[in-house]
Amino acid sequence: MTHPRRRPAPLSREAVVATVPIAVAALLTAAGPATAAGTAGASGVGDPYFPLAGNGGYHVSHYGLTLGYDPSSRHLTGKAVLTARATQRLTRFDLDLKGLEITGLTVDHVKAGYRRDGQELVVTPARPLRKGRPFHVTVTYSGKPGPVTDPDGSLDGWIPTDDGAFVAGEPQGAMTWFPANSHPLDKSSYDITITVPEGRTAVSNGVLLGQRTQNGKTTFRWRQKEPMAAYLATATVGKFKVKQYTTRDGIKVYDAVDAREAATAAPVLKKLPSVLEWESKLFGPYPYRAAGSVVDHAPNVGYALETQTRPVYDSAPDLSTLVHESAHQWFGDSVSLTSWKDIWLNEGFATYAEWLYAEQHGGDSAQKTFDALYARPATDGLWKFPPGNPGGGANIFGTPVYARGAMALHALRTAVGDRVFLRVLRAWAVQHRYGHGTTAQFERLAERKSGKDLGQLFKTWLYAQGKPTHP
Repeated sequence: MTHPRRRPAPLSREAVVATVPIAVAALLTAAGPATAAGTAGASGVGDPYFPLAGNGGYHVSHYGLTLGYDPSSRHLTGKAVLTARATQRLTRFDLDLKGLEITGLTVDHVKAGYRRDGQELVVTPARPLRKGRPFHVTVTYSGKPGPVTDPDGSLDGWIPTDDGAFVAGEPQGAMTWFPANSHPLDKSSYDITITVPEGRTAVSNGVLLGQRTQNGKTTFRWRQKEPMAAYLATATVGKFKVKQYTTRDGIKVYDAVDAREAATAAPVLKKLPSVLEWESKLFGPYPYRAAGSVVDHAPNVGYALETQTRPVYDSAPDLSTLVHESAHQWFGDSVSLTSWKDIWLNEGFATYAEWLYAEQHGGDSAQKTFDALYARPATDGLWKFPPGNPGGGANIFGTPVYARGAMALHALRTAVGDRVFLRVLRAWAVQHRYGHGTTAQFERLAERKSGKDLGQLFKTWLYAQGKPTHP
């Protein structure tokens, strides 16, 4: 994501699921209180910043979402079919869903009990689910979705616009438009079908399987085959000009651009294939079959988001923002977080990709960018908190996460040399492809690849309070 929620001044702030990734183990074993009949799944995965995000006791391998949206009335109808597997005996389990009315709910085609508790949809199947059992949950729902307000005061989720909706779910907005196991630990494949009035376009993730117009409405069918965290799903609706093409690497590109942003966006979007090719050389093969951009006219949003395969922009992006959101396809989307506390692994990496791109395309060197940042006084917001421990959900999109996170990577590069540093970045993206990673794992990888003890470096740049002493 680019911020500050959030359009950043430079450097300010900015499936195929054959097996469950090992990093999901903490989620899959999270259990709620024991009951006489068995065990209830936990109402959250225990994330320190968003304790109710996600749910314990099961893993969702696939979401089938069928949506209808009327921009004039702002009314949404939805049917969600979740294919899941119990990771413990379940007498009940939770889904994350906020604000929409439930019109029906079944587990394996049998009516199930449910109740609402804030953002939790608490489901009680007719019979307990045994550990290891696959099951299907079908939820039908409707209402007028709206955004949630994040701890930093910004909006996220289903954000209505003058011609549709800007749908960006980081960190907690997925629950505003579909029932989900909404934490990055649980990644799934998706089929998303969206019906909107003729003349509107509905854009989601992955490959467009087809579209059909009938009786004044158009239905778009999208498939995201590779695993995706719920917050990276989108169903953005608007009056868009659409361009489709295939890159020489075989990536299917789908660009949807609001006419009010088209002239400014065109020269930047034209560079997407070359940006992806450049990033692929550095970080390893592009993780997905599809790419593209959704450029909306959403002046009340204030940020862009790396929605998987197809970032959404609230207005025409500049080139550095395009590079940033594209880099997230590796760092954040393919390699996902296990805790929001580690978000520098997303934002610091994407910001450093901007520095590298500028350095290799006629702009400032990464060292010059680093030096300019380090020259800021100790009272500057850059040093307000350490990127490896932001301290809470209100800070996860703050300047230190982005800029000082990138500075940590540059300090690593300086310590180990360019060749080893680039090997580390590539190995991180390749070894954790479609999975998860932690800061501790990254630190171990860097030490293994470099043969150096880097503990003090990471302690200084990721965890030390205040402005680090720079040699």
